[in-house]
Amino acid sequence: MTVTPDLVLLDGEVLTADARFRVARALAITGGTISAVGGTEEIRALAGPRTQVVDLRGRTALPGVNDSHLHGCAFGSTRPPLALDLGFPAVRSIADIREAVREAASRTPEGEWIRGNGWDTGYLAECADGARTPDRADLDAAAPAHPVYLQDFSGHLTWVNSRALELAGVDASTPVPEGGVVHTDGAGNPTGLLAEGAQELIQRHLPAFTRADVERAIRAAVAVLHREGITSFTEPGLGPGGASLFAGASGQLTLDVYGDLARAGDLAARVSVLLLLTGMGGSAAEIAEGLANATVPRDVDPRILRVLGVKVFADGTPPNRTAWMHQEYEGGGGFGCLCVHGAADALRTRELTEMVRLAHVAGHQLGVHVTGDRALDAVVDAFEAAQVEHPRDDPRHYVIHADLPGAQSLRKLAAHGFGANMNPAIQWTIADLVEELLGPERAAYQYPVRSAVEAGIPVTASSDAPVTYPNWRQGVAAMLLRESRASGRTFGPGERVGLPDAVRAYTSNAAWQDFAEDWKGSLEPGKAADVTVLDGTLTALDPHDLPDTPVAMTVFDGRVVHSTEGV
Repeated sequence: MTVTPDLVLLDGEVLTADARFRVARALAITGGTISAVGGTEEIRALAGPRTQVVDLRGRTALPGVNDSHLHGCAFGSTRPPLALDLGFPAVRSIADIREAVREAASRTPEGEWIRGNGWDTGYLAECADGARTPDRADLDAAAPAHPVYLQDFSGHLTWVNSRALELAGVDASTPVPEGGVVHTDGAGNPTGLLAEGAQELIQRHLPAFTRADVERAIRAAVAVLHREGITSFTEPGLGPGGASLFAGASGQLTLDVYGDLARAGDLAARVSVLLLLTGMGGSAAEIAEGLANATVPRDVDPRILRVLGVKVFADGTPPNRTAWMHQEYEGGGGFGCLCVHGAADALRTRELTEMVRLAHVAGHQLGVHVTGDRALDAVVDAFEAAQVEHPRDDPRHYVIHADLPGAQSLRKLAAHGFGANMNPAIQWTIADLVEELLGPERAAYQYPVRSAVEAGIPVTASSDAPVTYPNWRQGVAAMLLRESRASGRTFGPGERVGLPDAVRAYTSNAAWQDFAEDWKGSLEPGKAADVTVLDGTLTALDPHDLPDTPVAMTVFDGRVVHSTEGV
């Protein structure tokens, strides 16, 4: 007996993202699976009286977008109602932030914490050209009776007021954790900015997220992702090592709640997880202990929630400093966003190599956070050493961020079937700053998608939300254009790629990273019915218009979970 489809999409541009990147006109969905792809009349003929029929009217349908490095719970917890939205363009100045804090203080009981997230000195009017930096005094007038905790867009810098410093007992004499920075004024007093490990001095005094908070954050994040056409994402680091990251939103509780939601059928996304067994930096001993004691969700559908591997930070503590530290660089100084000499220290490199080896031998995929050139080379060498010493069939380790990989590292990644996860929207955001700090050559090469593709690496693209907003259209446009948000200038036109490679980075390649290319990531019969419909024709759009083109419809597991037309 022929089963009629539950849903058909007709008369559109269907980008299959299959091996040949074929373009069809229509598709059919039956029971949560793509059942047919072809021409409009061919698919129309399959519809029955109960089939839901959607006329795409020339709009583009593509595989459900997979943001392959997105801190889902952290994204949800750093937005209203759990935190103030302080990202661009919601705020454009310190004055805007001060007003947002003042308004929050007016409706928050005295003494309770006010949280916010997303501020960026690059887009605060008062901070233009390095004129000044945020200060606790900016927040004191707005909320003198409330401790205020504002995380920057990267998660590596915190801005607080005097009340928060007082509650945390932070003053000129406070010992600073290794790898952390407490910014001070001329008299040695804290200014209210704390970087890297020093953020823990404040974070340990924040009220812990409750299970209800975490669930609310995850649900809020998934709702936003549906509106953005995202049906799969990777949580890149959950577990005991995440207790101090994103104010606790990356801890073990979050992984447990994901498991609860998945078992209850309430997780309307496909989530891959990397375990975070240590904090930034870490040691081989901590990795060994974490591997022995890791707690992962049981009895869950692996197509909804699956722990795939382990995340390691290759930078994070001296001597290999973190990616977003405020430090001096070759070619410039000031607020920095890259680490050039991350893992150059021989002792740290040996420790990193052993951390990678332990996780590799235990059978895990490794995603290693690293920025810069020498640090990245050390990570790739560690991958290679582990695979050569302990051969495994297709471990698919990958470099997280992969911003400045050398040609030799690209060749090694390709030779061993390893991946590179890049952040094109970050390149769009900070290209001018990279040029100022590291020079034009590195700015032109940062996130070299084309070089990686030509080397034979399955490049994946991601937002790193909440670092950038999870707008995959912005990421695609960045890969097509290589332009800067601030100046509009082009950086590295030779690293541009065409639309097929850009789309694959968010679909089929991302499915490869998830070990799931046999059942998702392309619009082919038998694959999961996850579909994103753009409110426009992608191949005909000017890439400059793509970021602001909305998603018209999102289908997850055969169900319409977002529609601008009430479908």
